[in-house]
Parts: sequence; C-alpha cells; structure tokens
Amino acid sequence: MASVKYIARNKAGEKIDGTIDAADKRTALNLIEKAGQVPVSVSEVRSESEAATGKRKSFFALDLGRAPRMRTRELLAFSTELSDLLVAGMTLTDALNILAKNRAGDTIIRQLRDDIVQGSSLSNALAKHPRTFTPLYVNMIRAGEASGMLGEVLKRLVDHYELVMDVRDKVITALVYPVIVLFMGAITMVVCMWWVIPKFSEIFQDLHSTLPLSTRILLGLSEVMVKYGLFMAAGIIILIVLAYRGAKTESGRLWLHGFLLRVPLIRGVISAGIYSNFARTLATLLSNGVPVLRALSIVEQTIWNVVIANEIKNARDRVTDGTTISGPLASSGVFPRTMTDMLAIGEQTGDVPSALGHVAHRYDQQLNRSIKIFTTALEPILIVVMAVLVGFVALSILSAVFSMTNGLDAQQ
Repeated sequence: MASVKYIARNKAGEKIDGTIDAADKRTALNLIEKAGQVPVSVSEVRSESEAATGKRKSFFALDLGRAPRMRTRELLAFSTELSDLLVAGMTLTDALNILAKNRAGDTIIRQLRDDIVQGSSLSNALAKHPRTFTPLYVNMIRAGEASGMLGEVLKRLVDHYELVMDVRDKVITALVYPVIVLFMGAITMVVCMWWVIPKFSEIFQDLHSTLPLSTRILLGLSEVMVKYGLFMAAGIIILIVLAYRGAKTESGRLWLHGFLLRVPLIRGVISAGIYSNFARTLATLLSNGVPVLRALSIVEQTIWNVVIANEIKNARDRVTDGTTISGPLASSGVFPRTMTDMLAIGEQTGDVPSALGHVAHRYDQQLNRSIKIFTTALEPILIVVMAVLVGFVALSILSAVFSMTNGLDAQQ
C-alpha cells in the first residue's frame, strides 16, 4: 500500500485535501468517489529515498518540455464519447470524470476535468491545449455553451473532422504510390550505377574495344558517381536542408504554395481540397452562431496554403458588419466564380451555411475526380520515366556487348 495525497471537492463545492492509503492512483480515485467527493488532483507521496532516486533519474532523463497532445483520431473518439454522455443527460463534470477514468493515461482529459471542477468553462479549459484543440474547436464549443447545445455542437465537430480526415486520407493515398515508385526507382538506379556498371566497365577495359557513345556516357556517369558519390550525396542533403529552411520563410512559402497551385495534375487536387475545407469550416462556424469576421479569421488559420490564406485575410479586412462575404472573395481572384456565385445566392436567400454546404459537396466530388485523374495519368508517366532510365542502361550495355561480339567475329 502507498500513501496518496489528494485534493477534492464535496457536493457543496468545498475544497478538501488529505491523504489515503491505496494501491495506486486509480484505487484512490475510486475511494474518493465512493465517499461522495469529486477528485481534483491525486499524487503519490514518496519517501525521501524514492524522491532522491527520482531526482537521479530525472537528471539523466530527456525532458523535451512539450505539452501533451491528442492525435486527430483520439480527439474524434473523445468528442464522440463526450457528446454521447452530454446528450444522455450527464453533467459536464461527471462526463469528464468518467472519460478520465476510462482513459487513465490521457493527461489532457484529467486536466480538463480539474479545470471544470475549479469553475472554468469548457472553452477556456480547451484553449489551454492549443496543440490539441484548434481555434475552430474552441470557438465552436464556446458557441455551444452560449446556446446551451454543447452536445449537438460536439456532434457537428465530429462530423466536420471526419470529413476533413477523409479528404486528407484521399490526398495521402493518391501520393503514396508515386512516391514509392520514385523512391524504389532511384534506389535501383543508384545500385546499378554504383555496383553493376563498374563490373561491366572492368570487362570492357580488358577487351580494349571501342565502345558506343551511349556506353561511354553511362560509364562516365558511373565513374563520377563512384568517385564523388559521397560528395554528391552531401550536396543533395545540403540542398534539401536549405530548401526546407527556405520553405519555412514567408517568401519561400508564398513561392512554393503558389507554384503548387500552378502545377498540372497536382493543382486540381490541392485547390479542390482547400475549397472544400474552406466552405465546410465556414458553414460549421456560421451555423453555430460565430460572427462572420471571427469565422473568417478561424477559417484563415485552418488553410495551410498561405496564398489562399492571405486572400482570405484580405477579404476579411474588406468585410464589415452588414456587408456580404461573396464580394470580397470574388474580387480576390483566387476563389472560383462558381463558388462565389453560390455563396452570393446563399446571402440573398439568407441561408449562407446551406449554400456553403452545397459548395463543400461540389468540391468534394471535384476532389474525387481530380484524384482519379491524377492517379490515372501519373501511372503511365512514371512507367515511361522508369522505362527511359532502365532502357538507357540496358541499351548502353547491350550495344557495347554487340559491338565487342562483332569485333571478335571480324578478327576471326
């Protein structure tokens, strides 16, 4: 048995602290709850020798100093379970307390529960964990608290994040195949140039025959790679690091993201995914009572492409209370005419969230078509590229072999 120090609150909300004997923290929590109290914090009381051991361990331990974080799927599971408990009529404190017990290893849920017990609102408690809960999530919860529909808002958030994850998974799936093919092709060519071609080079030199131009080019490339391969690899790594750092700068991101929006095949996938995310996020915020200017500010933070995000910021600066959204977005020149026209119709009918929902559905379908076109066109392109590279190597070797064979026949 170990001594466990705890802080709790009774039914009247009064703070209580003390120490109990329990096998572990979970057992202590159960004992505190059976006593009719709500636990706020629980910690084991260590002896002086244990504390000294802990200090020695912490001296060698690697402390990254990073706050805990839920992954997207964990966030979805948490939101779904919390919504179900609230809709079933359970209070927020009790719901978080149950989730904290069921997910004993999740520090964030326990911290949320403790903040709620101490009188904080859920939105303010969520805002303390920006690595897990985005401004979209926090503001939606704040709107749900104001309207008294927290459970329904959580359901909408779950639906929203499921759709966003579906779009992301589709894009990642479309890129997996070409990346694997290019990687394996590059490895194959490096192995050939580094190990296979030099073997043929020794044979050709021993025969002292005149080699075709393509073979001489191939042997020259192989020789350069063998002699200077490490320097070339170091140069490539340095270029990648410099490009990565450059892409982190504001001007670098502007150039890169603008370039991605102009590349054939890729631009259709990227733009459709961004427009779908923009429309769905804005519709979700507006339908839950978030003001237009605040909603546009949150949407701007959810757009990863800085070119489009900057245009949303410029449009938000031109939007004032009582004016339309479609006008500034249309004048930006980034958003498609069809999208802004549908948004304008929604403003005329007084149902902007519904119009944005239709826009999101339209670009979801366009995203599916763009991904299909991308994967369909990319496969033959990769096959042709790999065929040219492999064919050049094979042709160079075979032409040299045929040349030497003809030379030997002529000598005989």
